[in-house]
Order: sequence, then structure tokens, then C-alpha cells
Amino acid sequence: MTTRRMRRRKGAPFHHSPQAVTRTRENAGLTQADLAEKAGFSIQLMCDIEAGRRNATPEKLRAMAAVLQCQVTDLQPDGGVTQLDDEPPQPLEQRAQ
Repeated sequence: MTTRRMRRRKGAPFHHSPQAVTRTRENAGLTQADLAEKAGFSIQLMCDIEAGRRNATPEKLRAMAAVLQCQVTDLQPDGGVTQLDDEPPQPLEQRAQ
């Protein structure tokens, strides 16, 4: 049985902040190719995530955070709580800790 991917509605918010992903990756001294390889997905997907063309799934966010040695919340938008599909939202006060 295959799992069907759900498409993000046009204009729907991303699970990640493209700018935060790029900034964190660059601060770690990695190229897009390095991060994609270590996180286990394609370079094209990494480019699309950073360009804001594709949404990073919760699993991809966790993989990137593990490689970058940061919290998943470091890769998410600063403007508020972005709930991952399988996790309850956290208030900003808890995210800052």
C-alpha cells in the first residue's frame, strides 16, 4: 500500500522558513548538496525548500535539524506557531527555551 502525498494549498503557510533554513545551513558551513545528502533527500528538493517552492515535511524538517544540530523550531517561521502535522503546537515562550 502506498502513501499518498497531500499537496499544500496554494498560499498555505509553510512548515519552515526558507530564509531560516538557508541561514542555519550556511552558519553550519554546509552546501545545499551536503545538507541534502546527509539528510537523505535530493539536492533538487533542498533547492526547492530554500527557494520556497516546496514545503518541508515534518520528517524532512527533523532530518535537517539533526544534521544542522539545531531545533526544528530554528527552521520554522518566527511570526508565530507553525504546527507540524503530527505534533501539538508550542507557544512562543516554550520555543525560545
